[in-house]
Amino acid sequence: MTDTVVSGPVYLDALGPRGPYRTRVPSAVTDVSGTEVARLSLVPPVFVGRALATLRKAEAVPAAGLDALLEAAGEEFATGTVGGLDVREYEHLVSRTSGTPLTVVRAATRGTARYVSRARSSAEQGRPRGAVSDRRDPSLAAGHAVWARRGHVFAVNASGNHPGVHRPWLEALALGYRVAVRPSRREPFTPHRLVGALHRAGVRQDQLVLLPTDHRTADALIRGADRAVVYGGDEVVARYAHDPRVLPQGPGRTKILITADTDWREHLDTIAGSVADEGGTACVNATAVFVEGDPAPLAEAVAARLSRLPVLPPQDVRAVLPVCPLDRARALDSHLRSVAAGTRAWLGGEGIVGDLGDGSAVLRPAVHQVAGCSAAELRTELPFPCVWVAPWNRADGIAPLRDTLVLSALTRDDALLDTLLAEPTIANVYVGDHPSYWMAPGVPHDSYLSDFLMRSKALVGTP
Repeated sequence: MTDTVVSGPVYLDALGPRGPYRTRVPSAVTDVSGTEVARLSLVPPVFVGRALATLRKAEAVPAAGLDALLEAAGEEFATGTVGGLDVREYEHLVSRTSGTPLTVVRAATRGTARYVSRARSSAEQGRPRGAVSDRRDPSLAAGHAVWARRGHVFAVNASGNHPGVHRPWLEALALGYRVAVRPSRREPFTPHRLVGALHRAGVRQDQLVLLPTDHRTADALIRGADRAVVYGGDEVVARYAHDPRVLPQGPGRTKILITADTDWREHLDTIAGSVADEGGTACVNATAVFVEGDPAPLAEAVAARLSRLPVLPPQDVRAVLPVCPLDRARALDSHLRSVAAGTRAWLGGEGIVGDLGDGSAVLRPAVHQVAGCSAAELRTELPFPCVWVAPWNRADGIAPLRDTLVLSALTRDDALLDTLLAEPTIANVYVGDHPSYWMAPGVPHDSYLSDFLMRSKALVGTP
C-alpha cells in the first residue's frame, strides 16, 4: 500500500534573489535505501554573500495585505504544484528521503499550511502589551514603546528530521525580516516547496531565498546574518551558546511526570502517543517518563503498546515508525546497547533494527527502565521511539526534570505545578491529558521566536 512514485531524479535549484540557480554538478539526494531521487544545487560562499547583501537592501514584505498573501501561500503549499511537484509527489519524496512515515508527512502538510496562513497573527501573540507595532499608533503621543526588529536578515540552518521545523521562520518573514533558508540535504523538499509557494503568492525573491550549501558555507551564512537559528545536538548548542545573534535549537529531552495521585492507566494512550507519534523523531516526543512509585507496570504497559507497531517502508500508508539506511540503523542499535547496559529492557533489548531488505531498516521502539531518576541514560535522545522510565519521589525534587522542552505533568498537585512553571529550564508545561507533541499557531514552542527577533523601543511624541 504505497503512494505516488516519482520517476527519475528531481532537480532542486537554489532560489536566489534573482531567481532559480542550478549548478553544473549538483549534489545527490538519496532515499533511505540509497537510491538517488533528486539533485540539489549547492551554492558557494560568494553566492551566499551576494544574496545576503541583496536581502539587506530589500524592503520588508508589506504589512498591508499580508494575511491574504499568507493565506494564498498556505493553500499553494497544501494543494498546488510547486517546483514541478504536486503535493502527493512532494509528500512521497519527503517520506522516502527522511524515512518519516507517509501519514506523518501528510499531517505535517496540512499543519504547515495552517501555520503559513496564521504566521502574522501568531507572531503578534508575542508582542508585549505595552508596545505597538506601528509608530503611527495615536497612543504613542503619551509615551509608549514600538516593537522593532533587532536586525534585517534572518538565517535558518534547518534540520531534516520533520517537515514541521520550517514553521517557526514564517513568523520572522511576517515580522519584516528578510529570510535566508539553508535546507537540510537529507530533506530539502519541504523548504523548497515552502519558499516556492511564498514566492508564487507574492513574496519577492529578494525578500526570501533558499540557499543549499555545504557545512563550511553554512557557517558563512550564519555569520553574515543579523539573527540566525541553527538546529543540532549538544555540540551545536555548545558552539553557539555565547553568540547572542544565534538561537540554537538542540535536543528537546521532553519528559512526562506522573505523581501518585494520578492513575497512569487512564492516560496510557497519551503516554504511548507522546513517545511514538510523529514517528518518535520530534524534539517534542517524550524520551523519559518519571513515575512516583513503582515504574515497572507502566514500562511494561508502554512496551506492550509499542511492540504492536508494524515494520513497514515509510511510504506505506500504514507505516508509523521511522526508517533510515541500514548501516545507520545498525550504528544506532550498537549505540543504544552501549548506553542501555545495566538497565532493564522491556522492549528493544534484542535489537531495534527491522531490516527491510533494500538497504534500509525500520527503527523499532525501545523501552528501558533505569534504577533512579538521576541516571545518565535519561539524557539520551535518539531519532525513533526510545523512552527511559524512572522512579521519582518528592525528595528528588525537580532537579531530574530540568532541561526540558515539554514537561507533561499528570498530577493534581498545584504546588508542584507552580514549582515546575517557575523553573527556568523547563520551556513548556502541559498539565493533564495532553500529549507532549501538541502544538498550535500562536502558542510558544521554545518561547516566542519574537523574543529573539524583536525589542521594544521607547518613542515619545509624533512628528
